[in-house]
Amino acid sequence: MIRLWLWCVLCLFPATLRAELAPPFAPFAPYVGKTWRGELTVADRDEPMVDISTWEMALQDQAVRIRHTLDDGVYEGETFIVWNKEREMLEFFYFTTAGFYTRGTVKFAGRNFTSYEDVTGSEEGITQVRAEIILEGDDVMHQQAYYLKQGEWVKGHSATYRAISP
Repeated sequence: MIRLWLWCVLCLFPATLRAELAPPFAPFAPYVGKTWRGELTVADRDEPMVDISTWEMALQDQAVRIRHTLDDGVYEGETFIVWNKEREMLEFFYFTTAGFYTRGTVKFAGRNFTSYEDVTGSEEGITQVRAEIILEGDDVMHQQAYYLKQGEWVKGHSATYRAISP
């Protein structure tokens, strides 16, 4: 019986058992430990793409890990956000099943943040991406991306995510 109770506590209340995040990662507190479901509007598609994104602490709480999949695995990506001690900033690496990867930085303004990334290997001619993320309450996240494509900034995909767990 005690094991059942302990299992329930661990599954239902993981945030209460976790120590506070290390200072560089503290702004991610409302994002991590959740799975988010978003619908992305893409310019050349009639129907939105569904993105399932899981945010968690990784590498003994020395990184934020974001794993996401679009349209049940048609496209997948994984991000690791780490604290760069030398540059004193949050830096990330994003790898995709589309054969390209990015490296960038994250800057917070309150609970919202903007990411800036350099793209390598894009077949579409995209060399940089800027994404603005706005958190509403603790369970709605809005994202708007902009692409530097062939030397010109263009509006990219946008999405509204809702926390679906826990």
